[in-house]
Amino acid sequence: MMYWIFKSEPDVFSIDDLEKKKVEAWNGCRNYQVRNYMRDEMKKGDGVLFYHSSCPVPGVAGVATIVKEAYPDSTALDKTSEYFDPKSDPKNPRWLMVDVKFEEKFPQTLELSRLREEPKLADLLILRKGNRLSITPVTLAEFNLIRKLGQA
Repeated sequence: MMYWIFKSEPDVFSIDDLEKKKVEAWNGCRNYQVRNYMRDEMKKGDGVLFYHSSCPVPGVAGVATIVKEAYPDSTALDKTSEYFDPKSDPKNPRWLMVDVKFEEKFPQTLELSRLREEPKLADLLILRKGNRLSITPVTLAEFNLIRKLGQA
């Protein structure tokens, strides 16, 4: 089992949106490293920390679980989608998505500044300068610590 941080801008798709929908396809990722994580490493049952980014208070807002492994991202073929990719081929999909299921919302967002203060989280990829990936792996220990801090 693996563990991940999925970043989303809350004005686009928030933990509240996921809570309402229960399960949602995580689409629109257009980075090859993220695509490779989905294709090669993500499995049903993996844990997800749902992170709000590009907002006044960035941080981890809750927890989700992967409930469907990688499959072709339909938005890449949809000409009306902002994620349309004219070079995408339906016979050999370039982009993938997974389905995630809502598990819990933290009482308040566990702020990025608080993550930076925790020595045991010093190796988190999202804390590295210049990291722009929308999905990054975390260890079980990091996942458990962030979940504990978020529930407090």
